[in-house]
Amino acid sequence: MKEIKHSFGNKSTVYHDSLNIRKTVFVQEQHVSPDLEIDADEAKCTYFNIYQDHQAVATARISPTNDNGIHIQRVAVLKAFRHQKLGSDLIQAIIQYARDNDYKYTVLGAQDHAQSFYKKLGFEVIGKQYTEVGIFHHDMKLNL
Repeated sequence: MKEIKHSFGNKSTVYHDSLNIRKTVFVQEQHVSPDLEIDADEAKCTYFNIYQDHQAVATARISPTNDNGIHIQRVAVLKAFRHQKLGSDLIQAIIQYARDNDYKYTVLGAQDHAQSFYKKLGFEVIGKQYTEVGIFHHDMKLNL
């Protein structure tokens, strides 16, 4: 059974489950420094997780922009659960949340290898390539 949960701030079970996924994917697999992965914005974000049979297997966080958009960050799926469309399900749930709450757009910084994934969901590349935590990225945007 699959369930999507979300919560605001860094005090909930959803947040702690999200952090466990992020540590596995970003810190252990991609060798991102824990000091860079966990940042000063943790308490200011809303966290979304997919639970499969009560286990958190995919996560993302969002924060509002200054001009009525949302910034999607920290999108990760545990390795054993990849290629099951969970990432798509998660992003689509966030897009629906944004629409339901009258946001105008969503923006994210996509690792270059993930651009085609986001393009299939309707995002377009904006801006030039940049490096974040040693990984090439492009900003992408979806108008709602």
